[in-house]
Amino acid sequence: MKSSSLTRAVLSTVLQPVFSTRPNPGRSIVCSASPPKPRTPLYQRPPAFRATLSELKKWHVWAKNQAASVGSSFLDLDDGPDSPLLLRELNWLVEDALERPSVLSPQNSSSNYDDAIPVSIRACLYDLYKLWKQRIEERRPFQYLVGCEHWRDLILSVEEGVLIPRPETEIIVDLVDDAVRGNEKLRNGIWADLGTGSGALAIAVARILGVGSGRVIATDLSPVAVAVASYNVERYNLQQDRVAVRLGSWFDPLEDVKGELSGLVSNPPYIPSEDIDGLQAEVSKHEPRLALDGGANGMNDLIHLCNGAASMLKPGGFFAFEVDIVIGSTKPVDPQKSADYYATYSPF
Repeated sequence: MKSSSLTRAVLSTVLQPVFSTRPNPGRSIVCSASPPKPRTPLYQRPPAFRATLSELKKWHVWAKNQAASVGSSFLDLDDGPDSPLLLRELNWLVEDALERPSVLSPQNSSSNYDDAIPVSIRACLYDLYKLWKQRIEERRPFQYLVGCEHWRDLILSVEEGVLIPRPETEIIVDLVDDAVRGNEKLRNGIWADLGTGSGALAIAVARILGVGSGRVIATDLSPVAVAVASYNVERYNLQQDRVAVRLGSWFDPLEDVKGELSGLVSNPPYIPSEDIDGLQAEVSKHEPRLALDGGANGMNDLIHLCNGAASMLKPGGFFAFEVDIVIGSTKPVDPQKSADYYATYSPF
């Protein structure tokens, strides 16, 4: 393949825990976990449980006190969430768990409701205590508590064993959109999302391609990720004719389309092995190491992707992936200053 025939987009960012990407209330999508049946997001579960308003108020006060007790300790320790952010997450948990979250709204005076009235909830009261205890004491990511993440205009099912989609990765979708607008031939081709995780990139790319001859193949080595990605694809009505999810490592499931791909996207593992334990507890203790660990220098999978892309893509194909801006650097980097990503285009 000639060097001028392939456009490469290299994205740089520092992996951060996902804390505050959920939009304001007003969601319009009606969208123990093990494959092949992923867990239904909390907000989609039927309100099959009951608790009195008094019981819920008691839980809510306890949960707020737990969040307030954190102060800035997590932030100081490893750039984790502080109390204001945890209180915001608690409000989101109330929105997802209660059929009528307004009963716990501070705008409603206690005289508006009888404390003895039963309130319909989507998880039993014991589980609400357990979930919030896990958030505070175990630093379990909020997205795993409620079983979903808000990403772009999608609400994606996520659970343990699946990397939580980051806002930084959204730039790959923007780059794909720009590329397709500039070259309509790309719209009707076959695309691949390598290491799909929740299926976020595959779904977003398929929506850009639209209804037509274009389609996306999503691959992942993890059976849990394949199950969750397939579930998300189904939720957005993008089944086999538009997005196919395949189990396998990187290019292995793509032998039938070798040399035929119009585009490749990926958010591969790029964290150096020795750096993972120093990440935020939400990341290092709970998110899948398979999706994080890029080997001794963070480059193992990146090199494999670059080497394989040339034989998988058609001439003029598109390749975008995410990479840590500090890979290969021995200088300390301020995460707040290096979190801004950038994209560079160069011949492959």
